[in-house]
Amino acid sequence: MIEEKELRSIIEQVFKEMNISGMTAEDMPKKDVPEMTECCAADEGYLPDVTAIDIRTQYLVENPQHKEEYSELKYNAPCRLGIGKAGARYKTLPVLEFRAAHSAAQDAVFSDVDRAFIEKMGFFTVQTQCSSKDEFLTRPDLGKKLNDEAVKTIKEKCRKNPTVQIYVADGLSSAAVAANVADVLPAITQGLQNQNIEVGTPFFMEYGRVGAMDEVTEILGATVTCVLIGERPGLITAESMSAYITYKGTVGMPEARRTVFSNIHKAGTGPVEAGAHIADIIKIMLEKKASGTDLKL
Repeated sequence: MIEEKELRSIIEQVFKEMNISGMTAEDMPKKDVPEMTECCAADEGYLPDVTAIDIRTQYLVENPQHKEEYSELKYNAPCRLGIGKAGARYKTLPVLEFRAAHSAAQDAVFSDVDRAFIEKMGFFTVQTQCSSKDEFLTRPDLGKKLNDEAVKTIKEKCRKNPTVQIYVADGLSSAAVAANVADVLPAITQGLQNQNIEVGTPFFMEYGRVGAMDEVTEILGATVTCVLIGERPGLITAESMSAYITYKGTVGMPEARRTVFSNIHKAGTGPVEAGAHIADIIKIMLEKKASGTDLKL
C-alpha cells in the first residue's frame, strides 16, 4: 500500500505540472481557463476539477510560434489540439482530461435516466423489448420494438391522431436527456403552439432506439413524430442529444426518410435554440408533406 507521504508527493508533483502547463488569463484569445491555485493542491487532499477546463482555450505547447493565431482558430473547434508533450509522452493534464472525458462517456451510456427527472417532467414511462441495459447495448434490434405493455400504455394514455407526437428516449446517453430535455421540449412545444399546430402527449421510453419511433407513429396515427434521444457520447461531451423527425413514418421504412437535428448541447447548438429550429423544421414538414431526403428545406 502506498504511504501517505509518497502519495502527497505524487499529488504535489502532478499539481505542479498542471499549474506550470496551464494557460494564464493573458494567454486566452476569448476567455479564461479556470485558474488552478494552491488551495486545490495536496493539502486539501484533492486535485482541481479538470472537467471544468474549456479545452477550446487550452494551449499547452511550449515556446510556440503563432500562438495567438492558432489559439483563435482552436477556440472555434473543441478539439484536443495543441496539448503539448513531455518528452515522447503527453503531459499529465491532457491525460487526466482524456480519462475524465472517457469516464463521463461510459457513465452516460451505462447509467439510467434519473426517475426523479422523469417524474418532474410529467412523463409516464414505457419500455422497449429490452429487459436490461446490457441487452439494450447488445441487441439494438430489440430497442426498436415496444413490448406489449408499452403498446397498451401508449394507446391508453396518449392523444390519438396528433398532428405532432413528441417523446423522449434514453438512447446511448442518459446525461444528454438530463442536460437538455427540460429546455428543448418546452421550446419545441411553444414554437408549434404559436403556429397553431397540435401536439400529442409526451412520454419517456426506456432502452429506446431511433427506429422505435415508427411503431409509435403507427400506434397513434401521428402525422409527424419527433424523438429526442441521447447520442452516443464522445470525448468532447457526453451530453449531446439529437432529434429524429419523420413525416408519416412506417415500420420498416428506409432511414433516408428521417430528418435529424444533432449536437444539441451547451457547447454545440444550445437546447432552447435547438427547440426553436426543430419547431420550424416540423412546420416545413407539414407544409411540404415530406421528411428526410425528400424534404427540400
